[in-house]
Amino acid sequence: MTTQKQLPGASSAGSATSFKIPNMDCRNEEAAIRARLAEIPGVESLAFDLPQRRLTVVHTLATVQPLLDALTGIGMKAILEVSPNADTSSSCGAPCASSCGAARIATSTAAFTVSNMDCRDEEKAIRARLEGLDGVKGLSFDFPTRRLEVSHTLPSSESILTQLREIGMDARLAGAVVAPAATPVAKVPPPDNAISACCPCGTSTTTLSRSATGNTTQFVITNMDCPTEEALIRKRLGRVEGVDQLDFDLINRRLAVQHRLGDPAPVLDALRDIGMKATVEREAGASPKGQAIYLIEKMDCPTEEALLRKALEGLPGVTALQFDLLSRKLTVAHTLDDLAPVTAAIGRLGMSPVLQDSSQPAPPVTREFGSGISKTQWLKMGAAGVLALGAEAMAFAGLGETSLPVVGASLAAIALGGVETLKKGWIALRTLSLNMNLLMTIAVIGAALIGQWPEAAVVIWLFAIAEMIEALSLDRARNAIRSLMELAPETALVKQPDGRWEEVKAETVELGALVRVRPGERIALDGVVQSGSSAVNQAPITGESMPVAKQVGDTVFAGTINERGTLEFEVRSRKGNTTLDRIARSVQEAQGQRAPTQRFVDQFASIYTPVVFALAVGIAVIPPLFFGGVWFDWAYKALVMLVIACPCALVISTPVTVVSGLAAAARRGILVKGGLYLEQGRLLRAVALDKTGTLTHGRPALTDNLPIGELSPAQALHIAASIDALSEHPVATAIVRAYGDQPHADVQNFEALAGRGVKGDIAGQTYYIGNQRLATELGVASEAVKAQLEQLEAQAKTAVVLSTDKVALAVLAVADTVRDSSMEAVASLKRLGVEPVMLTGDNSKTAAAVAALVGITDARGDLLPQDKLEAIEKLAAQGPVGMVGDGVNDAPALAKSNIGFAMGAAGTDTAIETADVALMQDDLRKLPEFIALSRRVGGVLKANIAFAIGTKVIFMVLAFTGHASLWLAILADMGASLVVVFNGLRLLRSSKPEDRSHGA
Repeated sequence: MTTQKQLPGASSAGSATSFKIPNMDCRNEEAAIRARLAEIPGVESLAFDLPQRRLTVVHTLATVQPLLDALTGIGMKAILEVSPNADTSSSCGAPCASSCGAARIATSTAAFTVSNMDCRDEEKAIRARLEGLDGVKGLSFDFPTRRLEVSHTLPSSESILTQLREIGMDARLAGAVVAPAATPVAKVPPPDNAISACCPCGTSTTTLSRSATGNTTQFVITNMDCPTEEALIRKRLGRVEGVDQLDFDLINRRLAVQHRLGDPAPVLDALRDIGMKATVEREAGASPKGQAIYLIEKMDCPTEEALLRKALEGLPGVTALQFDLLSRKLTVAHTLDDLAPVTAAIGRLGMSPVLQDSSQPAPPVTREFGSGISKTQWLKMGAAGVLALGAEAMAFAGLGETSLPVVGASLAAIALGGVETLKKGWIALRTLSLNMNLLMTIAVIGAALIGQWPEAAVVIWLFAIAEMIEALSLDRARNAIRSLMELAPETALVKQPDGRWEEVKAETVELGALVRVRPGERIALDGVVQSGSSAVNQAPITGESMPVAKQVGDTVFAGTINERGTLEFEVRSRKGNTTLDRIARSVQEAQGQRAPTQRFVDQFASIYTPVVFALAVGIAVIPPLFFGGVWFDWAYKALVMLVIACPCALVISTPVTVVSGLAAAARRGILVKGGLYLEQGRLLRAVALDKTGTLTHGRPALTDNLPIGELSPAQALHIAASIDALSEHPVATAIVRAYGDQPHADVQNFEALAGRGVKGDIAGQTYYIGNQRLATELGVASEAVKAQLEQLEAQAKTAVVLSTDKVALAVLAVADTVRDSSMEAVASLKRLGVEPVMLTGDNSKTAAAVAALVGITDARGDLLPQDKLEAIEKLAAQGPVGMVGDGVNDAPALAKSNIGFAMGAAGTDTAIETADVALMQDDLRKLPEFIALSRRVGGVLKANIAFAIGTKVIFMVLAFTGHASLWLAILADMGASLVVVFNGLRLLRSSKPEDRSHGA
């Protein structure tokens, strides 16, 4: 899938240059690249091919060096590509040509089979480890076949194999071939001084990745909500030719399939073949700009066409409709930036539209499923319970376990409460998937075969009840994310062209519209205040406990609450693109990624289940055959062991815990971009902090006002602010801001004195405000004045002198002030055992002064971006390290750190998209709060795993010694599952700030 965007002012007359960017594989990197290259004059348009990791830039630059510098500056490993038809013989000198040839001959490709590589988390871990390895030139991933190809110039592939195994990848060498001499292979670009003199030799014109269209189809699978179904789907779709990648969202029952198929029918057939109730929610075939194509399965006659015309023709931005009833397609010509109003209008008609347009974002939260358990299901399950327990009671009363009434009641109970489990067990058997449904099916059938009909009925009924309770428990985690979206109201009070205020659907409000929000109401959309003042509760977005004052020019966010006063604001983000929407989308995407512990649990379960299954078979067969055991007794023990072997509690514990942790973090104004970072947070040993904007406010403020002589501080500030109001210098701005809204004196003959200061006349007297050089020139820099200036400058402050041409009147000092929260945050980090380190480009004296104020002992100043990168590398060598920045600046250092944090990300698209963890508020205390939450999550995960495995071990011993029955085993399994689920859900509970500052 290739996306192209024309930059403002482009003429489309430039030349095209392509770059291979190995570490560009998602929208985060695309957003960062767009923002950076848009700053370069001469860049006209950008075309991104994320599956192939290729960027094409149309530009009018004389050389591509500025593009390479810009990409490298934001951490992108850009490799210039050469056209395969280019004639390099005339442009490359002999030395270059020979080195190109050498690069071609020496490069080979090694293929590895990595059995536990099946998602983006593993890809990211492999890239992080291998791309920094000397000699590795390119990586190609094939998830369905779990194949990794590495282009390299190493003497052997053993070092790559070692690196893969060190990060837990179950890798083995599948083969290695020398790359053909005619095929250039990707390599690191030549040095900067060689690019203009030599062609970019050795750069790649091809990619190891197989050709893919990049089509992505999103499915809603209403009966997919646990890792068992995920494993079954992975196995089945892995055999469908043309399927490249699977991205699961269990909490919202979504599956995104990247494929090279003409249509998604084979995927639908495969899903339905294994009992998955799948429907297409969204397809991503490209559409022209200004045109959207919908597939509407329920549109097949003029009646539906008339309904759609009536609903859509009046919508703002919709210019034309074209209906194709035979194909059930509707083409909408529009001028909208966001198609949410159109999609919503069709959805309100009950027509279930499928948007076939890759350029539009997916809905932030999936449709509402409710609890997924109907009244009919509850009634059937109640009847099944009565029958199963009735059969057990009849057998206990002496009727016999194989008597007709007992068998009849048991069969009825199984039919009412266990058919779905038996169906799933049959599907698992057909697909050779050894999951809990198959184990339970074998146990129930085995119990019936040995005449234990009542126990068979009770077991399958208890298992079905456990499944239903688990589903309800998962709904709580699911709703924790969905509740984020419910914070924003569905309607907004909008000013109409005739001056009236009218309540309209929020999704129909256009950019630039004026919205009024009254006291006590929630704000529907992001915007900027145009009139009024109030206090707004921003806790849903930033986690702030106190309302924030808002006045003209301030930003307000959707989902926040207007406490008092009426505000009128101009809309800056449409419904679907607000900060709240982006938070919900990010949390949803994050929970779809498997955390390291979850990958470990899945791998453990894949080994544990077949081992226990084999053990159960051995227990059933070996004692009767070789030791004269009673078949009935040992077969019963084996069935009990099969029930105990269900890894449900173990497998379900991690996703619930991770989702609960992500949702809990979002409630606190901490946006975590994946379970990987949520778990890694507890491992951090150091955090690198920038000074400006992180520890300090990022803007100068007046810190000292020291009169000399008869003037009072207020009089000195009045004169200084009146003159400085005519200057744009940052020091002047700080002095004027400190003076506030008070009236200024009338200033005549204002003049800026280059490099020294300013002067102006007030009431016939000429006043000067400037640095020590100006004071010396005027002859007013006495020893006392110089001493004060030196003392203030030693404190990393910028000092100026207010004077006449004869005498100094006052010394004023300006500095970037430290945030009130910084000292507390640094102290909290130290209590958690995390070492804070300051990395700043400011001078060392300033760095030392600020560090002393906040309590940091390791402060490093005068650092360029590459110096910060080196500092991060050294810290990372000692243990996991985090880096706090703004998500764009210091990109190389952020990329090199284990976790990149963005401060004050609320309302900032790029920061939310690019950071690993976004702290929505400008409050550094959120950082130790995140680490403490990460430790709590880690503690819960360990406790759940230990409890689940411990329960299994205890009951296996009981089963082997004959002290556990089938129904007791299923009760234990059900109880363990519920315990770990509810233990994970504990993370959703609010805790006091003082509780969150400590470990797990």
